Amino acid sequence: QVQVVESGGGLVQAGDSLRLSCTASGRTFSSYAMAWFRQAPGKDRESVAGIRASVFSTYYADSVKGRFTISRDNAKNTMYLQMNSLKPEDTAIYYCAAAPLELSRAILHLAAEYDYWGQGTQVTVSS
Repeated sequence: QVQVVESGGGLVQAGDSLRLSCTASGRTFSSYAMAWFRQAPGKDRESVAGIRASVFSTYYADSVKGRFTISRDNAKNTMYLQMNSLKPEDTAIYYCAAAPLELSRAILHLAAEYDYWGQGTQVTVSS
């Protein structure tokens, strides 16, 4: 069983930055595809960004391109989401997800491909 834990959420003002972290257990973290999803109140969960296991190829939702950066440090079993120029519409619970296998870039955004999910961390951006 893989345990996934997010951290780093908080309350910020529009234009500020935050960095989310996600730690996943397991000795084969380097073989996991990883991703961030978010869910705002009253809305469906949506993909934010994903990163492949082996070549670190990434995916970003159009709404965050140029503002968010996903990265990973396999030596620390940790994935990050650097969020810059935050907007009120970025307010949501952010979830980390792990797939214990490699995924192609074309399907990094599909929630169904991920087996393990964290509890979520709240990000609130005030205007």
